[in-house]
Amino acid sequence: MFGGCGSAVLAAAFPNVGIGLLGVSLAFGLTVLTMAYAIGHISGCHLNPAVTVGLASGRRFPWSEVIPYMIAQVIGAVIAAAVLYVIASGKDGFSLAGGFAANGYGEHSPGGYSLVAALVAEAVLTFMFLMIILGATDSRAPAGFAPIAIGLALTLIHLISIPVTNTSVNPARSTGPALFVGGWALAQLWLFWAAPLVGGLLAGITYPVIAGEAVPPRAKA
Repeated sequence: MFGGCGSAVLAAAFPNVGIGLLGVSLAFGLTVLTMAYAIGHISGCHLNPAVTVGLASGRRFPWSEVIPYMIAQVIGAVIAAAVLYVIASGKDGFSLAGGFAANGYGEHSPGGYSLVAALVAEAVLTFMFLMIILGATDSRAPAGFAPIAIGLALTLIHLISIPVTNTSVNPARSTGPALFVGGWALAQLWLFWAAPLVGGLLAGITYPVIAGEAVPPRAKA
């Protein structure tokens, strides 16, 4: 939330040296890549309720721990959004009317994409993300490289879908900015919970069918 949304709010359109869509996409991917190496051995580095649900449905994670993980993920995202707000509001002219990196559809989509387009994009791209996570962390995959594949996958996902929804694929990431923007962002937040959770759940069910019985992961992410 802080790495990706922070880059979008503070650096995406900075005068003359803005990092743009490509830079923001890389920021999200690099955040997951670096954090996976840093805390993957501690918690699995889910950072995302859809990932937690996908891993649970793929029999890689106990369902009994899903809710505590989701609570921690949302708390972390809200704290990150608060820190970002303190920093961003320190500049004259700052306004939440700029969106604060919140996700949206219709008139609040960066490219004006419809609710249906947003729903399909978020569900399909989360499905893709979880399939990559499940494959990269399978014990049969090369060890130690999972965070790289996962980080690059998230970068690709953002390159595809920032124009559509500002890219969520992570309900916690969507919740943080929405609480500060309020209004339309909170009204549309349901989609950025529903679509990623459905996509993650379906990937967790699908991966073992394609790849065989789930096996304990050799490298968490």
